[in-house]
Amino acid sequence: MPAPPSRVPLGVGLALLGLLALGDPGASRAAAETVRLQLKWVPQAQFAGYYAAQAQGYYAAESLEVTLLPGGPDLVPEDVVARGGAELGIGWLPSLLTAIERGLPLVNIAQIYARSGMRELAFKSSGIRSVADLRGRRVSVWPGGHEGPLLATLEKYGIDRTRDVTLVPQGLGMAPFLDKKVDAAAAMTYNEYRQVLDAGVKPDELTVIEFDAEGTAMLEDGLFTRTDWLGRHQEVAARFLRASLRGWTFCRDRVDECADIVLRHNPALVRSHQVWMMAEVNRLIWGPPAPPSPLGKMDPAAFDRTAAIARRFGVLKRPADRAAYTHEIWELATRK
Repeated sequence: MPAPPSRVPLGVGLALLGLLALGDPGASRAAAETVRLQLKWVPQAQFAGYYAAQAQGYYAAESLEVTLLPGGPDLVPEDVVARGGAELGIGWLPSLLTAIERGLPLVNIAQIYARSGMRELAFKSSGIRSVADLRGRRVSVWPGGHEGPLLATLEKYGIDRTRDVTLVPQGLGMAPFLDKKVDAAAAMTYNEYRQVLDAGVKPDELTVIEFDAEGTAMLEDGLFTRTDWLGRHQEVAARFLRASLRGWTFCRDRVDECADIVLRHNPALVRSHQVWMMAEVNRLIWGPPAPPSPLGKMDPAAFDRTAAIARRFGVLKRPADRAAYTHEIWELATRK
């Protein structure tokens, strides 16, 4: 990996950008820009706001041609964006911070999810009633930047990730967990947890390790890009973000329609599951309780909390710098 370029001061030229009147209808007459967004997972309601922005013409109204690239358990969006495979990516904050620590020139420009939806599930019948009972067990988690909360929780309990547990790469679906080939598995509140219930498992049969309760939950689903690309394309990033925020607001108000939009991109999905997922995703974004910052604006306290958890429990080797995020694109995108 070549040495990262120096950070471009994001404030340079912003006064000039203000003269472009981003909120004016004339913005839609600008030359079309091609933007690729690397998603963190396969097409599903987790990303409904972006699909809605595309389907409702919000990107087109900003003179953007947007391609939404599907992800998956083995794909690391930070690596894709860093090597130029996409201009923008969706990633979890601990994964972004570790990528920056590795020297990748990346920056968060918007934080969409205000809360964490990740959990670890186990069957009570396995004898697992708490994190301490994971010692000596087969514990699965998705690779590709999803591991932070679990690794932090193991560290909190003094469980060595290399000696005291067997970490198993987790794929799509929950079959290995349901077939008891692993003792515990990662699950999102909006997806895999529901899959387990739909398989006939009752909630009282499960031990649910809540990372929020453990103090190891971290921010998920933020929007990031390369600092060098952003230095040349602040206006494009702001147009993309403004359209995306419109998409998420549309999905807040029209859950069923957004589920149908997602199904056009992945017809194999079950509609009832996507409607349920959309409602759960909206809770992570909008509450209740209401998030401390407006949609898309990074809450500094939440950033500090995630960074401190990651550092305290060994996910990061060094304290994170607040330069890992910027409010400038959000301010441009929401300027009246």
